[in-house]
Amino acid sequence: LEPMLESQLQTTAADPADIAVGRESIRLAFVAALQHLPPRQRAALLLTEVLGWSAAEVAESLATSVAAVNSALQRARATLAARDVTAQVGALTDEQTGLLDRYVEAFHEYDVDGLVTLLREDAALSMPPYTLWLRGHEPIRSWLLGRGIGCRGSRLVPVEACGSPAFAQYRRAAGGSHQAWALIVLELSGGQIASWTSFLDVEALFPTFGLPIRLAA
Repeated sequence: LEPMLESQLQTTAADPADIAVGRESIRLAFVAALQHLPPRQRAALLLTEVLGWSAAEVAESLATSVAAVNSALQRARATLAARDVTAQVGALTDEQTGLLDRYVEAFHEYDVDGLVTLLREDAALSMPPYTLWLRGHEPIRSWLLGRGIGCRGSRLVPVEACGSPAFAQYRRAAGGSHQAWALIVLELSGGQIASWTSFLDVEALFPTFGLPIRLAA
């Protein structure tokens, strides 16, 4: 799974309510698949909620039973409800806007303690396509100060992906320029960051978002 442009989330429905439901279904499926669900639940949710497949079609595709698909969907939706991943639908609140401003400021200064204070205690950091998966303040802090230290001096450019706030990250390069490094997608929960995902396939993603690969000095 990769981030999608906001414009790519549009549906062909004429009713604004149907459009909103379609956009929300895609966003929820993305969040759940990315952060919270095991493979079988993830596949069942995406195939039904995004592609509109029936439980029977999903069962055939996954070589399982309809009952197993329905069970997987029930568990997946329970996970969504427990995580409150619907909290960020619609325009950002003033509190969330302030949170993102502090995130950008802390990132530009590479104030790791400041970044960590913006995260939920159980926040997750991941970096597709790598298997890196960190949860909680201390593992994330240690990584940012260790293997992630190369992000010091980065610049962030705001974009929007999958209905979530996102930033194009450019790491400092030779000669004072900055080179594309990652597309960061954040999920917010109230006044904190619940997940931080850095997609590294910049050669494919940045042109999709109309972003340059390099920022001049």
